[in-house]
Amino acid sequence: MKALVVIDPQNDFCPGGALAVTDGDSIMQPINGMMDAFDLVILTQDWHPQGHSSFASSHDGAAPFTLTEMPYGPQVLWPDHCIQGSDGAAFHPALDTVRADAVIRKGTNPAVDSYSAFFENDKATATGLAGLLRDRGCEDLTMVGLATDYCVAWSALDGVANGFRIEVRLPACRAIDLDGSLDKALADMRAAGVTLME
Repeated sequence: MKALVVIDPQNDFCPGGALAVTDGDSIMQPINGMMDAFDLVILTQDWHPQGHSSFASSHDGAAPFTLTEMPYGPQVLWPDHCIQGSDGAAFHPALDTVRADAVIRKGTNPAVDSYSAFFENDKATATGLAGLLRDRGCEDLTMVGLATDYCVAWSALDGVANGFRIEVRLPACRAIDLDGSLDKALADMRAAGVTLME
Protein backbone atom coordinates (compact mmCIF):
# COMPACT_ATOMS: atom_id res chain seq x y z
CA MET A 1 0.00 0.00 0.00
CA LYS A 2 1.34 3.39 -1.01
CA ALA A 3 0.09 6.75 0.20
CA LEU A 4 0.35 10.22 -1.30
CA VAL A 5 0.57 12.85 1.45
CA VAL A 6 -0.24 16.32 0.14
CA ILE A 7 1.06 18.93 2.57
CA ASP A 8 -0.94 22.14 3.10
CA PRO A 9 -2.22 22.85 -0.47
CA GLN A 10 -4.06 25.92 0.83
CA ASN A 11 -4.94 29.36 -0.50
CA ASP A 12 -2.83 31.26 2.03
CA PHE A 13 0.30 29.47 0.79
CA CYS A 14 -0.43 30.34 -2.86
CA PRO A 15 0.00 33.66 -4.73
CA GLY A 16 -2.28 36.26 -3.21
CA GLY A 17 -2.36 34.46 0.14
CA ALA A 18 -1.21 35.69 3.54
CA LEU A 19 1.96 33.54 3.49
CA ALA A 20 2.36 33.07 -0.24
CA VAL A 21 4.95 30.65 -1.60
CA THR A 22 6.20 31.61 -5.07
CA ASP A 23 4.40 29.53 -7.71
CA GLY A 24 2.62 27.57 -4.97
CA ASP A 25 -0.48 27.24 -7.13
CA SER A 26 1.49 25.69 -10.01
CA ILE A 27 1.79 22.32 -8.24
CA MET A 28 -1.95 21.62 -7.93
CA GLN A 29 -2.55 20.11 -11.37
CA PRO A 30 0.60 17.90 -11.25
CA ILE A 31 -0.55 16.63 -7.82
CA ASN A 32 -4.01 15.85 -9.22
CA GLY A 33 -2.32 13.84 -11.96
CA MET A 34 -0.43 11.74 -9.41
CA MET A 35 -3.37 10.72 -7.24
CA ASP A 36 -4.61 7.69 -9.16
CA ALA A 37 -1.22 5.98 -8.77
CA PHE A 38 -1.71 5.69 -4.98
CA ASP A 39 -3.84 3.49 -2.74
CA LEU A 40 -4.43 6.30 -0.27
CA VAL A 41 -4.43 10.10 -0.60
CA ILE A 42 -4.05 12.18 2.57
CA LEU A 43 -4.31 15.99 2.68
CA THR A 44 -2.95 18.06 5.54
CA GLN A 45 -4.45 21.41 6.44
CA ASP A 46 -2.94 24.16 8.57
CA TRP A 47 -5.88 25.15 10.82
CA HIS A 48 -4.95 27.91 13.26
CA PRO A 49 -7.24 29.60 15.77
CA GLN A 50 -7.30 33.40 15.82
CA GLY A 51 -4.36 34.84 17.76
CA HIS A 52 -2.15 31.75 17.39
CA SER A 53 1.15 32.05 19.25
CA SER A 54 3.12 31.55 16.01
CA PHE A 55 1.68 34.76 14.55
CA ALA A 56 3.89 37.86 14.77
CA SER A 57 0.72 39.85 15.56
CA SER A 58 0.43 37.91 18.84
CA HIS A 59 3.76 39.35 20.09
CA ASP A 60 4.04 43.08 20.82
CA GLY A 61 6.37 44.79 18.36
CA ALA A 62 7.41 41.56 16.61
CA ALA A 63 7.87 41.55 12.85
CA PRO A 64 6.90 38.63 10.64
CA PHE A 65 9.71 36.19 9.79
CA THR A 66 11.67 36.96 12.97
CA LEU A 67 12.57 34.29 15.52
CA THR A 68 11.33 33.95 19.07
CA GLU A 69 11.81 31.27 21.71
CA MET A 70 8.89 29.06 22.69
CA PRO A 71 8.86 26.41 25.45
CA TYR A 72 9.41 23.81 22.70
CA GLY A 73 12.28 25.68 20.99
CA PRO A 74 12.91 28.38 18.37
CA GLN A 75 9.83 29.57 16.48
CA VAL A 76 9.58 31.67 13.33
CA LEU A 77 6.85 34.28 13.76
CA TRP A 78 4.60 34.22 10.71
CA PRO A 79 1.99 36.57 9.25
CA ASP A 80 -1.51 35.57 10.35
CA HIS A 81 -2.45 32.69 8.05
CA CYS A 82 -4.74 29.67 7.63
CA ILE A 83 -7.19 30.86 10.27
CA GLN A 84 -9.91 28.29 10.91
CA GLY A 85 -12.86 28.70 8.56
CA SER A 86 -11.24 31.43 6.47
CA ASP A 87 -10.86 31.39 2.70
CA GLY A 88 -7.11 31.41 3.22
CA ALA A 89 -7.30 28.13 5.13
CA ALA A 90 -9.36 26.47 2.39
CA PHE A 91 -7.78 24.09 -0.08
CA HIS A 92 -6.75 25.69 -3.36
CA PRO A 93 -9.67 25.42 -5.82
CA ALA A 94 -7.48 23.75 -8.48
CA LEU A 95 -6.79 20.79 -6.16
CA ASP A 96 -8.94 17.67 -6.63
CA THR A 97 -10.12 17.09 -3.07
CA VAL A 98 -12.67 14.43 -4.06
CA ARG A 99 -9.90 11.82 -4.25
CA ALA A 100 -8.75 12.49 -0.67
CA ASP A 101 -9.30 9.64 1.79
CA ALA A 102 -8.58 11.75 4.88
CA VAL A 103 -7.70 15.27 5.99
CA ILE A 104 -5.27 15.83 8.86
CA ARG A 105 -5.69 19.26 10.47
CA LYS A 106 -2.73 20.67 12.37
CA GLY A 107 -1.75 23.80 14.27
CA THR A 108 -5.03 23.85 16.19
CA ASN A 109 -3.37 24.27 19.61
CA PRO A 110 -3.02 28.04 20.11
CA ALA A 111 0.20 27.57 22.11
CA VAL A 112 2.10 25.24 19.75
CA ASP A 113 2.82 25.53 16.03
CA SER A 114 2.68 22.43 13.85
CA TYR A 115 4.78 22.07 10.70
CA SER A 116 4.87 18.28 10.55
CA ALA A 117 2.00 16.09 9.40
CA PHE A 118 2.92 13.68 12.21
CA PHE A 119 3.62 15.85 15.27
CA GLU A 120 3.14 19.36 16.55
CA ASN A 121 6.38 21.30 17.00
CA ASP A 122 6.68 20.11 20.59
CA LYS A 123 7.57 16.72 19.00
CA ALA A 124 5.25 15.05 21.53
CA THR A 125 1.67 15.73 20.42
CA ALA A 126 0.74 13.38 17.59
CA THR A 127 -1.68 14.30 14.81
CA GLY A 128 -2.91 10.73 14.35
CA LEU A 129 -1.44 10.35 10.85
CA ALA A 130 0.96 7.55 11.75
CA GLY A 131 -1.83 5.44 13.25
CA LEU A 132 -4.09 6.03 10.27
CA LEU A 133 -1.38 4.96 7.81
CA ARG A 134 -0.48 1.85 9.78
CA ASP A 135 -4.14 0.88 10.11
CA ARG A 136 -4.38 1.06 6.32
CA GLY A 137 -1.12 -0.88 5.82
CA CYS A 138 0.79 2.01 4.26
CA GLU A 139 4.54 2.04 4.88
CA ASP A 140 5.60 3.79 1.64
CA LEU A 141 4.78 7.49 1.51
CA THR A 142 5.27 10.05 -1.23
CA MET A 143 5.11 13.67 -0.06
CA VAL A 144 4.36 16.78 -2.09
CA GLY A 145 3.07 20.26 -1.26
CA LEU A 146 3.93 23.45 0.56
CA ALA A 147 6.41 24.45 1.66
CA THR A 148 9.42 22.26 0.88
CA ASP A 149 11.63 23.72 3.59
CA TYR A 150 9.12 23.75 6.43
CA CYS A 151 6.03 21.56 6.52
CA VAL A 152 7.14 19.12 3.81
CA ALA A 153 10.63 18.66 5.26
CA TRP A 154 9.45 18.34 8.86
CA SER A 155 6.83 15.79 7.77
CA ALA A 156 9.40 13.79 5.81
CA LEU A 157 11.89 13.76 8.70
CA ASP A 158 9.24 12.69 11.20
CA GLY A 159 8.01 10.04 8.79
CA VAL A 160 11.47 8.47 8.52
CA ALA A 161 11.92 8.68 12.30
CA ASN A 162 8.64 6.77 12.67
CA GLY A 163 9.75 3.95 10.39
CA PHE A 164 8.05 4.94 7.14
CA ARG A 165 9.80 4.93 3.77
CA ILE A 166 9.59 8.50 2.50
CA GLU A 167 9.98 9.94 -0.97
CA VAL A 168 9.62 13.68 -1.64
CA ARG A 169 8.85 14.67 -5.22
CA LEU A 170 10.46 18.07 -5.45
CA PRO A 171 8.80 19.17 -8.74
CA ALA A 172 5.46 19.01 -6.90
CA CYS A 173 6.73 21.15 -3.99
CA ARG A 174 7.60 24.82 -3.62
CA ALA A 175 9.75 26.49 -0.94
CA ILE A 176 9.73 29.67 1.13
CA ASP A 177 13.56 29.65 1.34
CA LEU A 178 13.94 31.91 4.36
CA ASP A 179 17.64 32.65 5.04
CA GLY A 180 18.89 29.46 3.38
CA SER A 181 16.16 27.24 4.81
CA LEU A 182 15.73 25.30 1.55
CA ASP A 183 19.34 24.10 1.29
CA LYS A 184 19.32 23.12 4.96
CA ALA A 185 16.04 21.22 4.60
CA LEU A 186 17.28 19.32 1.54
CA ALA A 187 20.52 18.39 3.31
CA ASP A 188 18.66 17.29 6.45
CA MET A 189 16.27 15.12 4.42
CA ARG A 190 19.10 13.48 2.47
CA ALA A 191 21.03 12.79 5.68
CA ALA A 192 17.96 11.18 7.27
CA GLY A 193 17.41 8.82 4.35
CA VAL A 194 14.54 10.59 2.63
CA THR A 195 14.51 9.88 -1.12
CA LEU A 196 14.43 13.18 -3.01
CA MET A 197 13.02 12.86 -6.52
CA GLU A 198 14.16 15.68 -8.79
